[in-house]
Formats: sequence, structure tokens, C-alpha cells
Amino acid sequence: MDQKPASEPRFTYSLAQLQEMSEGVLRLAKTAGASAAEAEINLGFGQNVSVRMGETETIEYNRDKGISVSVYFGQQMGHASTTDLSPQALQDTVAAACNIARYTAQDEYCGLADASLLAHDIPDLDLHHPWSFSVEQAIELAQACEAAALEVDARITNSEGAGVSTYEGMFAYTNSHGFSAGYPSSRHGISCSVIAEDGDSMQRDYWYSSARCADDLDSAHFVGRLAGERTVRRLGGGRVKTAQVPVLFEAPVASGLISHLVSAISGGNLYRKSSFLLDSLGKQVLAPCVSIFERPHLKRGLASAPFDNEGVATQERELVANGVLQGYMLSSYSARKLGMTTTGNAGGNHNLLVSHGELDLHGLLKTMGTGLLVTELLGHGINLVTGDYSRGAAGFWVENGVIAYPVEEITIAGNLREMFMQIVAVGNDVLVQGSKQTGSILIERMTVAGE
Repeated sequence: MDQKPASEPRFTYSLAQLQEMSEGVLRLAKTAGASAAEAEINLGFGQNVSVRMGETETIEYNRDKGISVSVYFGQQMGHASTTDLSPQALQDTVAAACNIARYTAQDEYCGLADASLLAHDIPDLDLHHPWSFSVEQAIELAQACEAAALEVDARITNSEGAGVSTYEGMFAYTNSHGFSAGYPSSRHGISCSVIAEDGDSMQRDYWYSSARCADDLDSAHFVGRLAGERTVRRLGGGRVKTAQVPVLFEAPVASGLISHLVSAISGGNLYRKSSFLLDSLGKQVLAPCVSIFERPHLKRGLASAPFDNEGVATQERELVANGVLQGYMLSSYSARKLGMTTTGNAGGNHNLLVSHGELDLHGLLKTMGTGLLVTELLGHGINLVTGDYSRGAAGFWVENGVIAYPVEEITIAGNLREMFMQIVAVGNDVLVQGSKQTGSILIERMTVAGE
């Protein structure tokens, strides 16, 4: 993918200017009597182009900026933000935060992250790769993507469009412990969604590719072709009889299972006691065949970060070892509430890599024998307190390890605690599209409700 170097300055302000602005805000807070303060400034700009049936549908260009300020008067905290970076606006924002703090109840758990945990050595994680192209080039790329999808099969009669997007951002975080750092980043994408018809059957599906660097994106032709193939294979779908059968979550939807695990072990849900995995540290929470690693320092990683939203240094760790939970996802606040130490996850997780076996999707189907391959999930029927799981689904009925026919309008149900323990295998068809990297996941048994 052609990537031209950018000669002009990419951002309105340099990183040094953002840091200087943030430090000025902290001085204002100190003058106002605050015992501690922190500030985060974000800049960003991007371009989105979409086409539909060969015609340009939207051309969007966006540019945004903002600063958020938190001030502490002992154990009272106030927070304010603005999109105006003028000196007067910054003054007003600090004044607003201080005013809020004075009228806020004391909270013994609030405050900056522990100074000893802040990042000192900040590695370059290669996160900023400008992708400079004209609107015309973006349109051509999106058209080529859509055309590749439409060429797959004559039954693809319509399109929801193809799109090409690019985004660059820069942020700086500063606090009164003396921490001041930031970095630029980028994220680009190509996507396509088409509709196929055959008699009374009408189906849609999509595909996309996302990366920090345009060179790492799948080609427009590949994205379009896969979107087309995935759409056509769903035609002629039916329902299945209600039964308890093995369920195989295809890699694009399997990452959702890992997201539910992350939610259940996140500090906010733990201290509120709204998680089915309370007090699970050191206990078996997944099948022994599953280990999960957090890798915050992957070069060009979609969720890489040298430090979290509080300036705490991110660390590589084994989150789950052979099914046993080794750690939670904590910010400073949630850690204090739980009597623990922050894990550097203020702002979320950083590149979770799920271990996998030797089998690809084909191998997992053979292992499953007869059951359901899920390729799409609908609705949000998750009770995080109990772990109860019930969602609309579509996919394929599998017999003797071979896909028999597509299915739709069904519901799959189980309990996450049991589902996690019943993971039979994780495939090597690992998909890198976000912060969680996993292959397809085979669950021993779930209830599939159809006819």
C-alpha cells in the first residue's frame, strides 16, 4: 500500500507545546490552592471516504482538540474539560474544576497514581504512520474494494458501501508528580459491506482491516472479496431445532468472549460487586488450555501504550496462566478501593493475546463434529453479575465436521462461567482487528434455540 511521507507539520501544536500548555494548567491549579492536579490534551484529525454502488457517498474531514483537567484539594476532586485551548479558556477550565472540587464530598480513594509507579523510560512503539493520499485516491481505493465484492457472485445485487478512513492523533499527559509525556499515533482502515439476494433470501455481511500503518492493511481487493464471499455463503439460511450442542465462535466474534472476561475482572465491576468473577484471583476461570498475555509494548500494536491514562508504566504480564487468573484490570482508584495496586490499565487493556493450539478453523470444525459455527451475534443479553449469556446469532450448522447449511434467527444461551471452563480449543486463525487477538473458540456445549 502506497504510503507517502508527510512533509508538512501534521498537528496544530507540537508535543513540546502541548506539554508546556499542560504544565501551565498545573501551575494555575497550584496557584488556586490545589494540592495536586493532572491534565490531558488531545489533538486529532482524520478523513473518511465512502462509496456505494460505485458512486461517492460521503467525504468527511474532521479535526478536534480538547483538554481535560482534574484538580485535588486533599481528598476532594473536581474535573472540567474544554475544546478551546486559548489561555483564557484554560484559566476558566481550571477555575471550574477547582470550584467543583470545593463542593464535592471527600473520597479517600481519589488522587493521582503513586509517583513510584509512573513511567520513566518511555519506549518508542512505532505508533505513528501518516497515510497521505488525495480524496480522489481514497475514492478509487473504496471503489476497487466494493467492485471486488460485487464481482464475487451475480447474486450480490446491492451494497451498503465501502469506506477508507485515516486518523492521526497526539496526546500529552502531565501531573503534579512531575510526570509529563505524550506521543502521536495513527489508525487507518478499509471496510466493505454488501447485500446478496437469492429468491426470498436476502443477506448482508462485511469485512474490514485496521492498522496503525497503511502498509499493514489488507488490500482493498482482499477486503472486498472476503466481504462478498462471506455474504453469499449466508444465502438460503434456515433455523435449527432447539438442542444442546457444541458451539464454535468464529475469530471475529470470539474476541467478544474475551471482552466479557475483561469486563468481569475490571476494577470498577469488582469493587461494585457487579461481576460473576469476584474473588477469582489465583483461581481457575478458564479451561486449562487457555492462557492470555497482555503485551502493551508490541510495535505498531492497535492497543499498545508505554503508559496508561494516569502515566503509570504499562507492563507485560500473563493475565491468565493455563486457565488460572493471575491479575485484574485496575486503575489507581479501583486498586485503592480493593486494597491493591494499579495494574496500569486506566483506560483499558493493552493487546491481549490468547494462546492457541495447532488447529485452524477447518480443524476445529472436525473436532466439533456436529454443532453450530457462529459468525454473527445480535443483541446484548449479558448479565455480568450472574454470568448469564443469551444472544441472537447467525452462522452455519455443521455435521460430521463439515458445514451443512447456513442458519439464522436463532438464540444461543449459556453461562459465561461455565462457557469459559468448557473451552475445548482455540484456533490458530488469529485475527488482529483490535485490542484482543484470538483465534476461533470452541465451547463444549451451549443451548441453541431455534424451532
